Amino acid sequence: MTIEVPVKRSYGRSVESMRPVTIAPNALPHAEGSAYIKIGDTHVLCAATVEERVPGWMKGKGRGWVTAEYAMLPRATSERTPREAAKGKQGGRTVEIQRLIGRAIRAGVDLDLLGERQIILDCDVIRADGGTRCASITGAWVALALACRRLMDSHRLRAYPIMSQIAAVSVGVVRGVPMVDLDYREDSKADVDVNVVMTDRSQFVELQGTAEAAPFSSGTLDEMLVLASTALDDLFAKQREAIGDGG
Repeated sequence: MTIEVPVKRSYGRSVESMRPVTIAPNALPHAEGSAYIKIGDTHVLCAATVEERVPGWMKGKGRGWVTAEYAMLPRATSERTPREAAKGKQGGRTVEIQRLIGRAIRAGVDLDLLGERQIILDCDVIRADGGTRCASITGAWVALALACRRLMDSHRLRAYPIMSQIAAVSVGVVRGVPMVDLDYREDSKADVDVNVVMTDRSQFVELQGTAEAAPFSSGTLDEMLVLASTALDDLFAKQREAIGDGG
């Protein structure tokens, strides 16, 4: 059965289709791992930096740590967003997103195998058109995987610490119809907005869902999760292609 799309979607896509996705690996030559991810008009530059130390509260435990920082360039959006550095502090949204990225990526890493070192994932939004946190998570995993491969190649790790792929996608309900990968125009009109973070083993890492209008049913949630699962399979394939594991 063909589902009538309630709004004209970017790229003429159906409700179950994502915007065009590309992940360019090794975008930053000085970083241990990096990726430039484009999902439609949302573009994020992700870099992984390896530090041979851990935060003070982790010293002596023999485990590593993965953390993230997130930022949006002033003209990533249609109107200039002032730099948070100029304000002297990060906004609540920035802190929430970078904590989400760190939590999500750590779910796929064996921190014991990482040893007493830290990997910092920097996610900088170049262009924003909805789904920046999801694109950041998906691209950051590629940057992390490449950094870990470099550590393996230099014999600084005894075993590969990546346990599973991690990716994220948005789903929502617009004018009563569930759809995947909302751009900004759709997100601003959505009745329901959900971000889904999963592993390539079909395990949930995090669900962030909100009824922007009326509450939604478990049946509607099930529909959205099916859409998300299919889209995430495509994202996992793009990640594998980016790190050279086929696609």
